[in-house]
Amino acid sequence: MHFQVTCYRAVPLRILSRIWGWIMKKQLPASVRPWLYSYYASIFGCNLEEAAHEDLKAYRSLAEFFCRPLKDGVRPVSEVDCIVSPADGRVISFGPVETCSVEQVKGTCSPSEYRQSLLLNKDTALYQCVVYLAPGDYHRFHSPVQWDVIFRRHFQGELLSVNPKVAQWIPDLFTLNERAVYVGHWKHGFFSLTAVGATNVGSIHVYCDKELITNQRKWRKMESRHRDSFLMEPQGEKIEMCKGQPFGEFRLGSTIVLLFEAPKDYKFKLVNGQRILVGEGISDCHVG
Repeated sequence: MHFQVTCYRAVPLRILSRIWGWIMKKQLPASVRPWLYSYYASIFGCNLEEAAHEDLKAYRSLAEFFCRPLKDGVRPVSEVDCIVSPADGRVISFGPVETCSVEQVKGTCSPSEYRQSLLLNKDTALYQCVVYLAPGDYHRFHSPVQWDVIFRRHFQGELLSVNPKVAQWIPDLFTLNERAVYVGHWKHGFFSLTAVGATNVGSIHVYCDKELITNQRKWRKMESRHRDSFLMEPQGEKIEMCKGQPFGEFRLGSTIVLLFEAPKDYKFKLVNGQRILVGEGISDCHVG
């Protein structure tokens, strides 16, 4: 298995992903758009009736089609749940962070000393939730809660597939891949959202972070493993995100990792492997 993983990591996936990103941005002839997009939708199960523009000719490129907005009201945001799903996708992991690593997201959180350092309140605990976006899912992701975004750390990393089947046989997959970690706080303390890149994800766009550029050439060896940025509005004010507010978008599909502080009686209402949509509550607790 180790040999297979080594061989897989040797494939020039970053170069292939950059080529794919270039192809996705190319404008397509209007005559082929309906046929191509309909074919893609039939393979991956896209619900085109939810798209803001049902006329497929309106999407000039594959990139525009993959990141198509939805009609108003098709993703209502729960008002009774304190945290909602940031994306359409499949729940692959959730629960309290009790060991030195998050299940299936090894390295997202490390030793207990570091885990404790994230907690701002003594009566809280650290929790995680991971949502995998398949190629047929809605590719935009939203703020799961009302919070203040303060800081971003961009790890370049690799662009391996984040399909759950691949994640099972590649140790530390999500800490190998390119990812953008957004850190801040909400009413119960620490809160972070991580957008993880993947094979053929041409780029990750975050609307409040114009400086973020992903899926580029490898950084030089003398450069840092990561790049940091403190985020503020043009007026110098902190960035305040509302629950359900558009946060960013992927090309094709990827993964969102939530890591947050909440009361010790926080309870999820999820099942591993279940489908979930943007705006649906992930807990039935009374912390909201």
